[in-house]
Amino acid sequence: MTDIRHLSTAGNRPARGVEGDHVMHVFVTGASGWIGSAVVDELLAAGHKVTGLARSDRAAEALQAKGAQIRRGDLDDLGSIRAGVEDAEAVIHLANKHDFSNPAASSAAERAAVQTIGDALVGTGRRFLFASGVAGLAQGRPATEDDASAAHGPDSPRGGSENLAFEFVDRGVHSVSLRFAPTVHGVRDHGFIAAIAGVAREKGVSGYSGDGTNQWAAVHRADAARLVALGLEKAPAGARLHAAAEEGVSTREIAEAIGRAFDLPVRSIDPGDARDHFGWIGNFFAMDLPATSTATRELLGWTPVGPTLIHDIDTGAYSAR
Repeated sequence: MTDIRHLSTAGNRPARGVEGDHVMHVFVTGASGWIGSAVVDELLAAGHKVTGLARSDRAAEALQAKGAQIRRGDLDDLGSIRAGVEDAEAVIHLANKHDFSNPAASSAAERAAVQTIGDALVGTGRRFLFASGVAGLAQGRPATEDDASAAHGPDSPRGGSENLAFEFVDRGVHSVSLRFAPTVHGVRDHGFIAAIAGVAREKGVSGYSGDGTNQWAAVHRADAARLVALGLEKAPAGARLHAAAEEGVSTREIAEAIGRAFDLPVRSIDPGDARDHFGWIGNFFAMDLPATSTATRELLGWTPVGPTLIHDIDTGAYSAR
């Protein structure tokens, strides 16, 4: 896999187009989602043409209002995905079912989509950026871009989609992994931190598992979107990009900030009781998920400038309704 630490380039915002003034037609799955909608904004601002996969009238209307084109379909509509890929010059795959009640189905859908996209791009040399994560990459230390994913095969997390996508590099596909921090935060975030805050409000206490020293990497949504746009233009095939502005924020700090936001007491939850207390998010909140982004910053010239996770919580990003 490409060692991106020695491929540094300058510039913190995408230039206009990928090669000189070449404007690309980019097909984006998950285009109306939390990260995807911000990525579409970045691509359009950089002068690219965007077609977004939209599964609902509401999503289609939101994308059209921005000036993006629409292809109707969802993650299970492999025919629509393939048609979108074939019509475009680059693909950014951000869609995911995130069905934590049925992770096997989510993993199967993710693997099928990556397989479909890869097959459609074989021999083209076109860029294929795809969402991944930092979970499970390292134990006892922050994950780095040099850490290869140990997830192989359809029964592994995310269906082993990162390694599957990288198999296409030798078949003429410009695959690039977008490893997002476990929290991509900001106002209107409905992801993991919103779920943890929701549990705190329901239970009347802001909890953390054990001693709360386990850490989560974090990145603001705007910084993550800018990284994706830069990655489209600058990342070599086989690169692993880390969208992590903060290497690690302790879960106790997160719980304390949520406690301040909702005026709730803060306390430790016995790890054995975490699942009962937090529900499906409990297993994730107990994980240690720090990650560095040094190599990504050197490669892309990416400097995160958005608010920190604790600042967002403290200033109402998760309490404003």
